[in-house]
Amino acid sequence: QLQASGGGLVQAGGSLRLSCAASGRTSSRYTLGWFRQAPGKDREFVAAISWTGGTYYADSVKGRFAISRDNAKNTVSLQMNSMKPEDTAIYYCTAATSLILISVRLNQEYDYWGQGTLVTVSS
Repeated sequence: QLQASGGGLVQAGGSLRLSCAASGRTSSRYTLGWFRQAPGKDREFVAAISWTGGTYYADSVKGRFAISRDNAKNTVSLQMNSMKPEDTAIYYCTAATSLILISVRLNQEYDYWGQGTLVTVSS
């Protein structure tokens, strides 16, 4: 089970930090990720971190967002800086159990999803 938190309202140019806690059956070998879904749009990839620590970002957030994980605490975080109104969305944390993924950017690669947390960036 994944529980996301940290969403809220922020002004453009500001920062927010999302956190996601995993409970139940977990593994430090899961790939962990964040996706988001804006109103009227499809869910899209934001960032992912592999069990080896490799990080991946959507072009739209590269250089502004940073994903990290703490295997001891079973958490994954997303630090969001220099935020833009187009970052407004519901953000979902997710976990993939397979060690080999076709692409970390595909939502069908992930097995567990959190409930989502709303992020609103005002202009």
